[in-house]
Amino acid sequence: MPHPPDEFPAPLPGERGNVTGFLGDRGERTAAEFLERNGYEILQRNYRFGRGEIDLIARKNGTTVFIEVKTRSSDRYGEPEEAVTREKVRRIRRIASAYLAQRRIGDCDCRFDVIAVVFDGDRPTVRHTQDIFS
Repeated sequence: MPHPPDEFPAPLPGERGNVTGFLGDRGERTAAEFLERNGYEILQRNYRFGRGEIDLIARKNGTTVFIEVKTRSSDRYGEPEEAVTREKVRRIRRIASAYLAQRRIGDCDCRFDVIAVVFDGDRPTVRHTQDIFS
């Protein structure tokens, strides 16, 4: 059962102010920290293009990595990765192309990853699936 909004701290600047948004923001912060601990450099968070967004853009060993973060408070309704649909894949590819074009990044090594974050109380479980869209 979701926690009442008054149990959550006020959102940080740029964060969403509802319970679902709080959980998503918390998952994205957890994913970014996980990536940094594993040698990734975070280039951008919440890159928006048109009506879409890429949660995290990072770099490691010369590869630009576009990351979709899926966060859940439990696995009761399935694994978070299952929420990455074909339509979502198509949208992320389009937004990644825009990111590269805006920065005039030509031929480069890129990949698309998914990070699933499931919170069991305050303890997150993080699963990183690399190169998920190829």
